[in-house]
Amino acid sequence: MAYMRTMVWGPAEFVGRPPWWLVAEGLLAGGLGAGAIVGTVLFGAWTGKPSLADGEAGLVCTGALTVYLSVVGAGRALIGIVALLGVCLALQAPQAAAGVVLAERGQLQSVVVTSVEDGRAAEGGHARYLCSVADRDGVPLKVRIWRGCGAATRPGDALAVVSDPEGRVSPRGAQTGAGVPGPLRDLAPWTIALVAASVIAVVRSYRLSAPSTALASPGRGVTTHR
Repeated sequence: MAYMRTMVWGPAEFVGRPPWWLVAEGLLAGGLGAGAIVGTVLFGAWTGKPSLADGEAGLVCTGALTVYLSVVGAGRALIGIVALLGVCLALQAPQAAAGVVLAERGQLQSVVVTSVEDGRAAEGGHARYLCSVADRDGVPLKVRIWRGCGAATRPGDALAVVSDPEGRVSPRGAQTGAGVPGPLRDLAPWTIALVAASVIAVVRSYRLSAPSTALASPGRGVTTHR
């Protein structure tokens, strides 16, 4: 049972509080992992690189973090939790990154509603209304707008949308008070959870050295290894 507990949750062979440097190592690993996941998606959305903007690179960063935790000897259950949180963050990041790009360089324009679809019936009554729109020249937008589109919206109504002048991010309905911090705020819970799980995984990977090794270092009393 002790062996299984060690394999699943990590050895955690310390008494009292974990060493401060171990907590710092976990914070660094989790922070770098979360920063790499979000950063690559932001860079991809800003520069128009689909392989980065779609979150694929974020999944690679998640894999790198889980490999690191495996190398240091973290418990398998904690590695799985970190991997799950990293995947969720990588999947949530593209929408937030697009919002950051539009908040930073987006341009406001007026479009005309051509049709309104009530998606509630298809989604059990919880879906949003979706508006198909066209610009002032009559050219339809490739995406449907849900912000500002509601039960009272009718074909011919005008909606305000924010579009990327460089065409690297799909247009969205204008949102009052939207800014750069708003989209990133949506990622905060996933980021905090990923960093916290990484800290726990690293801290619980602490293992005392063999007695023979400890005797070889009388100045420290014990040595550690992964």
